Amino acid sequence: MKVLALDYGRARTGVAVSDPTGTIARPLGVVERAASDNGLAELTELIRTHEAERVVVGMPLTLRGARGEQARETEAFMAALADAAAVPVVPFDERFTTNLAEQMTESTAPEDARAAAHLLTTYLAWSSAEA
Repeated sequence: MKVLALDYGRARTGVAVSDPTGTIARPLGVVERAASDNGLAELTELIRTHEAERVVVGMPLTLRGARGEQARETEAFMAALADAAAVPVVPFDERFTTNLAEQMTESTAPEDARAAAHLLTTYLAWSSAEA
C-alpha cells in the first residue's frame, strides 16, 4: 500500500511518500500553509499524483502522551484534509521525529520533509508488525 506522510505545521508541512509496496519512505518536499484552501488543493494533487492509498499525519502529543493546542490544530487540519481527499487520513504519534530528522544529514531534503520521511518509516515498520 502506498502511503503519503505529513509532518503538519501551521506554516510548513513536510511531505514524504512510500514506495508502492509500503516498505521504503522518501522525502518529497514541503507544502506551505497546508491548512489553507491552496495548501489542501496541493496536498490532494500530491495524493492523486503519487496514487497514495492512505495519508498518515504526525500527531504532536506531549511527552506524556497528552493532546495540547498543536494536537487540536492538527486534528482540525486532518478533518479538513479528510473532507478534501478520497483516501483515509490517520494520525500517528510523531514525538521525536523532528529531532531525529535533524540527525539525518545524508539527505538534502528540507528538514520538514525529512521529519515526514522519518514519521513514515516508523509508521511503515509499525503497520507491518501489526499485520
